[in-house]
Amino acid sequence: MKIRSKVFPLLAITALALVGCGGNSNTARKGSSPTTGWAYNDPSMGGYEVREAQEQDLGPNLVFIEGGTFQMGQTNDDIYYDWNNVTRRVTIDNFYMDENEVTNVDYREFLFWLRKAYPNYPQVYRNALPDTNVWRRELAFNDPLMKNYLRLPQFNDYPVVGVSWRQANDYCIWRTDRVNELRLIEAGVLRSKLSV
Repeated sequence: MKIRSKVFPLLAITALALVGCGGNSNTARKGSSPTTGWAYNDPSMGGYEVREAQEQDLGPNLVFIEGGTFQMGQTNDDIYYDWNNVTRRVTIDNFYMDENEVTNVDYREFLFWLRKAYPNYPQVYRNALPDTNVWRRELAFNDPLMKNYLRLPQFNDYPVVGVSWRQANDYCIWRTDRVNELRLIEAGVLRSKLSV
């Protein structure tokens, strides 16, 4: 008796799910409207055009980060009643981010490109160089790192350090331009300057 009382509701829910999801095979087929049953993209059926969604073409090593909403600020009771950190709701859009940190070899590629693109403007290259003074600390001997961290092959895969916000922003703009340029060359829209 107890087994029957548990099995019957399970069978009833399964049957309802199959009936509700199955629908009429004529109206639920791909390429037609589930509302009216008329075929999409067919001039004899009214000609309603529906385009297939296309996935966004990502740059190399980018991962999707889903946005969301959260409460920023003080969420617990303020026992001192300062109210200097008011809670507010913040929404972050979806975005893409590098899978790994920007490495020294990546940043040296950027510096190489700047030197080639602006040979008559050495200040552009100098402004992009990272600040090596970030290695200076009291009672620490980091002089070899100050001179060699960005340049030596042993540190190729280490994260670049000493980059200001403006330099990082310039690097991001440069990288986006280079990725888009390669896509346009591959599509035949641009000619590569290297093939000339």
